[in-house]
Amino acid sequence: QVQLVDSGGGLVQAGGSLRLSCEGSARTFSNYVMGWFRQNPGLEREFVAAISHNSDRAYYSDSVKGRFTISRDNNKRMAYLQMTSLKPEDTAVYYCGAGWSEPNYSVAKFYPYWGQGAQVSVSS
Repeated sequence: QVQLVDSGGGLVQAGGSLRLSCEGSARTFSNYVMGWFRQNPGLEREFVAAISHNSDRAYYSDSVKGRFTISRDNNKRMAYLQMTSLKPEDTAVYYCGAGWSEPNYSVAKFYPYWGQGAQVSVSS
């Protein structure tokens, strides 16, 4: 089991940047696929990005590809989402998740562990 704590959200103008961080508690952190999802009220959790356990593969949704970068540091038990060229439509609560099923990296139900969420608001 792993506990996750998200941080780094905030309010930014369109075109700006933010970096989200996710700290994990487990010594087995390096065994997990880490993903970032986002959610707005009344909508399902939407896949944003994921990274393999050893960082050799990264995956992105089409809506963020080229603007967002996912990374991790297993020694620090940290995962990150660097967001650039932010748009108002990126506004959401962002959640990091930990799971084991890399083939299902974009499916929220395959992530059993979640952070508490970080609000990202982008003004136009």
